[in-house]
Amino acid sequence: MPVTSVTKDPEALTLTLVADFPVPQRRLWEAWADPRQLERFWGPPSAPATFTHHDFRVGGRAEYFLTGPDGEKWSGAWKFTAVHPIDSFEADDGEDNAEDEDMPMSMTFAFETTPTGSRMISVTRFSSVEAMEQTTPGMEEGLRAAMPQLDEVLAG
Repeated sequence: MPVTSVTKDPEALTLTLVADFPVPQRRLWEAWADPRQLERFWGPPSAPATFTHHDFRVGGRAEYFLTGPDGEKWSGAWKFTAVHPIDSFEADDGEDNAEDEDMPMSMTFAFETTPTGSRMISVTRFSSVEAMEQTTPGMEEGLRAAMPQLDEVLAG
């Protein structure tokens, strides 16, 4: 399993996930940059993602939906605020989701080379302690379920 740590920091309003992969940094980046690969691991196995738009540049957007086992759908969108190919990207998540008071959040994904491959460090920043407390349990569970899928994508 690639997840090496998950750290919650209520004072900083952050959830940090660290995951290690046995592939070069560029290969890890490519999985995030390609929407067909991204949809194979974004979301837990019980709610796979479908990306309908993925404009991976500053000011661009990614739009997707997750489909649950009973066919229910949840939509999501990211607005990219920084993109530094193979090193990192940042995005605002949920900025147009008026129904969800736990949004918006921002996310930073950093990628680095390690002696055994590469590491991804994901930091999610929440808008409030309440939003963090409400969102973190499901988010952590979802990320822990999704990251082994990324391992499979990278191996393919």
